[in-house]
Amino acid sequence: MKDSLPIEHLYYTESSLEKILGNLDKVRQNIFPNLSEEKDLLEQSFPSVCLIGLGRCGSNIALDVATLVYNSRNHYLNELEYQDQLAQEREFKPMRWIKNHLPLDSGNGDNPVFLIEPVVLVGDLDKDIAGRIKYSSQAGRQKFLDEYKKLQLMDLSEVHAGGAGNAPILGQYLAKIILNKETSSFRNEDWRHIHSYLVDSCGIKANQSRLYFYIFSAGGGTGSGMASEFGLAQQFSYLSKTFDYQVSPSNQPDKRDSFVFEPIFTSGICILPNISGSSIEVSEALHINAGRLLCKYLSEEWDFSYNVERESNDAPEDVMKRIRPWNSMMLISNDIMRYVEQEESDNGKDIDVNTMEKYANQYISQQIFNILTAQAVTTDYDENYFRRAGIDISETVRLDANDLFMSMAGPVAVAYAESVVNKSVNDDVDIDELFFRSIDLPHFNRDTQAIEGISILPIESQRYKQSLKKYQDSQYNAEELNDLHFFKHCSSVISIISLPKDYKLSFMDLNKLKVHINKLFPNTTLKRYALVIGASANLSLTTLVAKSPCLSDDFLTLVVAYIKRCFAKEEYRYNDDIDQAILRFITQDEFKPEELQEFLWEFENPAKILDTNWYAIKPMYEKKYRELIGEADKFVSINDIRLDFKNVENAIKYLREIYRHRISKTNILSLDNDADGVIHLSPGLHAIEPVKDSK
Repeated sequence: MKDSLPIEHLYYTESSLEKILGNLDKVRQNIFPNLSEEKDLLEQSFPSVCLIGLGRCGSNIALDVATLVYNSRNHYLNELEYQDQLAQEREFKPMRWIKNHLPLDSGNGDNPVFLIEPVVLVGDLDKDIAGRIKYSSQAGRQKFLDEYKKLQLMDLSEVHAGGAGNAPILGQYLAKIILNKETSSFRNEDWRHIHSYLVDSCGIKANQSRLYFYIFSAGGGTGSGMASEFGLAQQFSYLSKTFDYQVSPSNQPDKRDSFVFEPIFTSGICILPNISGSSIEVSEALHINAGRLLCKYLSEEWDFSYNVERESNDAPEDVMKRIRPWNSMMLISNDIMRYVEQEESDNGKDIDVNTMEKYANQYISQQIFNILTAQAVTTDYDENYFRRAGIDISETVRLDANDLFMSMAGPVAVAYAESVVNKSVNDDVDIDELFFRSIDLPHFNRDTQAIEGISILPIESQRYKQSLKKYQDSQYNAEELNDLHFFKHCSSVISIISLPKDYKLSFMDLNKLKVHINKLFPNTTLKRYALVIGASANLSLTTLVAKSPCLSDDFLTLVVAYIKRCFAKEEYRYNDDIDQAILRFITQDEFKPEELQEFLWEFENPAKILDTNWYAIKPMYEKKYRELIGEADKFVSINDIRLDFKNVENAIKYLREIYRHRISKTNILSLDNDADGVIHLSPGLHAIEPVKDSK
């Protein structure tokens, strides 16, 4: 990178290309141990997808997804050997879903469906993470750990052997120590290799991974605090290469050490805590932690994507100061998963948080699995098919990093449903009903063993249920729903339709789907469609809804809960003045930050979520930083990473921007005054005489 490029962040990036390539070879050797020949090892590409599970919740989900893919592949390769084992896994519903989800047809001689086996990085501040994973009670887990070499543990106990104490700011600070510290000074050489794979090499030809999913719980301390720091370090390294215009003549495009500009797509997958429920009591600290993460992300997204106050916005140094941790952040609410359990349970009140987490994990596993299988667009459908369905071929995408990079940003919600189809009858699917189930409250599909529904509710559950009933009773009249901000202010939608190999979806059904999306999301700037063939035994529909989920009730509730607890001046902490003020700031035409300042202090107060003396904890962690990173000019105080008033202001500006999002409609223009239904020159303008030529 150019020496003149100002660096606000202190993330360590290995500058030696030779060392980076050497570390990549070590990672490649670990995940492909069967390749003994050096030539074969160097030619082996990394998987295109990487899952990073951070904290206890994130690492569990990442392990679940990897186990699903691994077991599914083995199910093809040796069905009889695994039949008894799979039958015993009654409590592991994701395994049953994935087994039923994939087609088994050994008689046709076709190769089994191609499953991308992702690299899985698992990290936690818990020093016993290896033991926790190894001695998991889940059936079949030990065999998976022995054979799935693409799973790599990030042992971070060298920096801190305990958790973050449910305080995201401590998790964030510990992540800063880990990522600012030179990797060569770590005793654990594995971290040096993983750091080069995840941070140093993203974008270069030798590292073919392009999709990165960070999975974490927003309500905890470790995952919530660490995830965005890891994302920022990766983005900083990637953008540093992007703006390095000095290309050595020896770096020819065909060399493995060359930097090939290919977009990477990174997404946080954020598990939001339970908010409501008659039988659920959740620590308020979980709400505050989640609200901090959401507020921080909106502020960073505003600075990166919308901030019109910035100067020289095309200058590399300005972009480097405004990086965001991920291209998008998918939102999965633990709270709505209780509706699945209510449907399954005889007594809807007998629900425990662990059961809800199990269902949430399955839902996330399904969505990641669907994205893994949507890496290639089918050639079975020609341009004429899409044209007859009313879809331009340019609106179809393959879900690789480039398409996701261009099509999806900001907070994202997921709507999902699937149906069993009869391959011999191609018109037996009710597309209207399939689309409705995808936006319904989460529920369990007994036919397919899938959890369906929307990942975060647009409004409070009972109100949403009533709106859905009106929508269904009116024969899916979108006017019953599209006035909700969740639908009305959505900026982009991606729909993934996954079909069995021999099933042909009629263009009429595809057109119905497009009509539903057009009517329900009236102000989308971008609508994209991906058609996936042969990756599923069922017909499934996944819809990704971008940006507008930040206007949902749950999202706003968490953000305001955090602001009120950690920023509010004493006289406003226990009434609803701030709640009302923030709603007013979002909806009113003009926003004056000085009015917000009347309610808030300049910096967040981390002590508000800890039942201990913050000023005693702070110097302990700062001493750890000084001991592990001895250079005085690289010291970062915990005070430096506190969120401040500007973060809250930016978050409100982002919410205001999305609240006002709409698109202009295309009008048909005509110079023919007799044309009906079009815009033509108004009668008054016909009287204007043409200007005479001057002599």
